[in-house]
This record gives sequence, C-alpha cells and structure tokens, in this order.
Amino acid sequence: MPELRKDPVTGRWVIIATDRARRPSDFTRHTVVLKGGFCPFCPGNESKTPPEILAYRNGSERDKPGWSVRVVPNKFPALGIEGNLDRRAEGMYDRMNGIGAHEVIIETPNHRQTLADMAEKGIEDVLWAFRDRIVDLKQDRRFKYILIFKNHGEPAGATLEHPHCQLIALPIVPRQVMEELEGANRYYKLKERCIFCDIVHQESSAEEARLVAQNRGFVTISPYAPRFPFETCILPTNHEAAFENTSAADFQNLAKMIRLVIAKMDAVLERPAYNMVLHTAPLAWQEHAEYYHWHIELIPKLTKVAGFEWGTGFYINPTSPEEAARYLREAVVDVPEMAGTR
Repeated sequence: MPELRKDPVTGRWVIIATDRARRPSDFTRHTVVLKGGFCPFCPGNESKTPPEILAYRNGSERDKPGWSVRVVPNKFPALGIEGNLDRRAEGMYDRMNGIGAHEVIIETPNHRQTLADMAEKGIEDVLWAFRDRIVDLKQDRRFKYILIFKNHGEPAGATLEHPHCQLIALPIVPRQVMEELEGANRYYKLKERCIFCDIVHQESSAEEARLVAQNRGFVTISPYAPRFPFETCILPTNHEAAFENTSAADFQNLAKMIRLVIAKMDAVLERPAYNMVLHTAPLAWQEHAEYYHWHIELIPKLTKVAGFEWGTGFYINPTSPEEAARYLREAVVDVPEMAGTR
C-alpha cells in the first residue's frame, strides 16, 4: 500500500507509491502508445480498463462503446481507495496510509482530438464530469482535497496519447494550495476583498497588458509574476470558491475559453506539451468562501526546472508576461468565438 510521509522541516507531504515503480529502470519514461498503436482508452477496448465509475452515454451498455466521456479508476493508482488513514508517529516523523482516489477522465472517444479540436459541447461534458466526480467524492470524509489535472504530451508527463485528465482525491490539502489559501486570507483580512477578484478587475481593465482573452464569464491572463514562459491562468469573473458550484451557463463559457486559449497556444507555440491544473477550494470550502477563487492554470512545457529552481524556489522565466500575453492575444485561430470574446 502507498503511504504519505511528512517532511518535518518544511511540512511538505510526499506520496511514497512503491507500487508504481519497483526498479531503477522503472523510472525511465517511455511513451506507451504511438500513433496507430493499441490504445486502452479507445472505443471497443473498454474491457482493457477497470470498470467505469461514470460515463455519459447515448443509451449504450455500461463498459461498452457509445460514450462521450468516460471515467475509470487509474490502473496504477498513486493512492488506494480502500482502508483507513491510520495516522501515526515513527519517532519524530509523521506518516499515514496512502488513502485516496485516483481516476482517469477520458475526454473523448476520438484518439486524435485535443481540447483545441473538440466541439465546445464535448469540453462542457468533460467539465461536467469534473463536477460530478467532485460532488461524489466529497461525501467521503477521509478526503480533504481533490486535484484535477491534465498532462498533454510526453514532456508534460503523459504516458498515453488518448486525450484524458486525471483526478486525485487526497487526505490532506497540498502545500501549494495552502499557500494560496493563506495568501488570499491575508489579503482579505487587510482589504476585505478577494485578491483574485481584484486581479480579474485590474487585468481586464488595464489596457490589455497581460490580458489574453475574456468572455462573459471568464478572463485569461498571463500572471504578473509567472514561473514559466507563456504560463496562463483562467479565472471566473464572478466570485466562487468551489468549482463544483459553477453554473451550467458558466460551464458553456468556460468551455469556449479553454478551447480558444489552447488553440492560441497551439498557434503561437506550435502545439506544445502542457500541463493544465484546476485549483479549487478544499472540500470544506465554506470556510474559504469569502476569500478564495477557483481557477485553472495552463503551463506549456518550454523550459526545464533545474538546480537553481530546486535549490532556491526561485524561477527564471525568459519571457515577460506582457510579451507572452501579446503573442497569445494577437494570435489568429480558426475557432468560432462567442459575442463579447476578444
């Protein structure tokens, strides 16, 4: 069984997932599926994955073709769903069992599609799958946080080409999310306003310096202090701490925004590998409702984290966010845009 261990100096938790890599050679990354090769996520191969947890179907039979979005347990989970946390000490150290959920959200039956190619309704369905799985898993009192992320391309960590995202439910709130919560709370105590709402207001009204795109419900910006070149952030314009509380109308606008921004990124950066991460409030979101604001981070894999970054926590970014935003904003892409989208 995997386990979680806490660094006593930094307070950082790590997952020791011994079931995922047993020998030194296991850490060598290989692309599992090449174009034209066998893919367990393609229609007709449903028996090659664990039984589905959720699927949007047009009347077809469970674990058979005829789905538009399909969610299955990860065949090689980082955390295990069965058991108790069993928090305990090991001398001065803290540890617990590696309890959690690890799922794969298969975005489309089409092996060749990307989020930039999909119909907006297809992206909406993926967002609804995010929401439905969060709502279901938050009933498990062992879980404190749910992270949803997408690794697109082998350099970004994907081992299967077929479009998919992953969901991991954790028994602790990750340190990076805690830092966001603490920073947002400090700002709220000082100014009695949500810092994310203030960012949305400033960046959408500041002569487009770092604005990439906006529509009726969302803005996409290059953050003021980005860690990586062409890093972008999608934020809802209306204040909301928890992603699962998003309205159907906002899911429509979010689907349009995701499709547009990734199409722009593909045009400017020649279809890069990227990571997409959803940061939402912890499952006990009510205590963070006034000052936290869910958002999506998009990070193309253009540079490598090396010794300086690991040793200091500083990031060296060779591209200013203003320049990155200008390239993305001005990119002309063949994506139908809704009225009011720039």
